[in-house]
Amino acid sequence: MNQVRQIKTVAELRAFRQEVGRHPQRVALVPTMGALHQGHLALVKAAWDRCEQVIVSIFVNPMQFGPHEDYGRYPRTLDHDMELLSAYPGTVVFTPSVEEMYPTGPSWTIVSIPRMTGTMCGLHRPGHFEGVCTVVAKLFNIIQPDMAFFFLGQLWQLRLARLVLLTMLY
Repeated sequence: MNQVRQIKTVAELRAFRQEVGRHPQRVALVPTMGALHQGHLALVKAAWDRCEQVIVSIFVNPMQFGPHEDYGRYPRTLDHDMELLSAYPGTVVFTPSVEEMYPTGPSWTIVSIPRMTGTMCGLHRPGHFEGVCTVVAKLFNIIQPDMAFFFLGQLWQLRLARLVLLTMLY
């Protein structure tokens, strides 16, 4: 595979993952909300250095935004993101819609870590931690990566992701 491949549906990604699973390869996940920058690209490079296949998710998760936050204004720069990722041939970019990720609506199933909800920005952003936990669980369920590369700019998100992965037995 010499180019970046965009996958928009869970079914297509699962089929791709099943095909990749037939070969002895380590698969990495780099979860993002898009608007990629050099920090994200460093994660992609690190993923390629350690794994034979890299999947970058680009999904602006509405569950991470409160009712008076800027979900609608969050930058969506997919064309530019794809251009940046073209420096890493073979990368698969998972770009699901909200309807694809939450087919019954965002509030039907929620992953929560109650001990964390009332801490850090969870105090001021109700539902934010649940949104992060839920999307991390969904991405790991869909992609089943061998490794994941998280942006360390938000260490609390890494801590939440680790707790989700440990408690959900990924």
